[in-house]
Amino acid sequence: MKVAVGNDHRGFEAKQQIKAILSQLDHECIDVGGDNNNPTDYPDPAYLAATMVSKKEADRAILVCGTGIGMCISANKIKGIRAALCHDELSARVSRHHNDANVLCISGDLTGEVLLRKIVEVWLETEFSGGRHQRRIEKIAAIEEGLDPRDIKNEKKK
Repeated sequence: MKVAVGNDHRGFEAKQQIKAILSQLDHECIDVGGDNNNPTDYPDPAYLAATMVSKKEADRAILVCGTGIGMCISANKIKGIRAALCHDELSARVSRHHNDANVLCISGDLTGEVLLRKIVEVWLETEFSGGRHQRRIEKIAAIEEGLDPRDIKNEKKK
């Protein structure tokens, strides 16, 4: 799997760990983040990584900033992106299984090394379940197009 990885200055150390995890799991890593602890504005790497996923230049992306919130907000502005802020294995699993999240956002300040590895591994290995969740993904896509998601249900009933 090809994974774009981005970070701001507060996510630099965690990004280094993520790159090592991706390498150990035989995934290709595309680093679009800051290369040191110098101040970096989180929207910049979030845009680069999420755009790569949107354009299918990467299969997924992992973003790290201090809290993960700024990266998540920024990435979700890109059409076709379903970024999820995950703090544990359960949220990582559900974000993939139910929401087909294609961007994982992590807090560099709040996530220790062991938990970071577990979140990344679970997120990478969990597949989207489809089924009733596919309808919900279609409704998210409708919102991106400026449509009322309630109309998706109505169209399917006709």
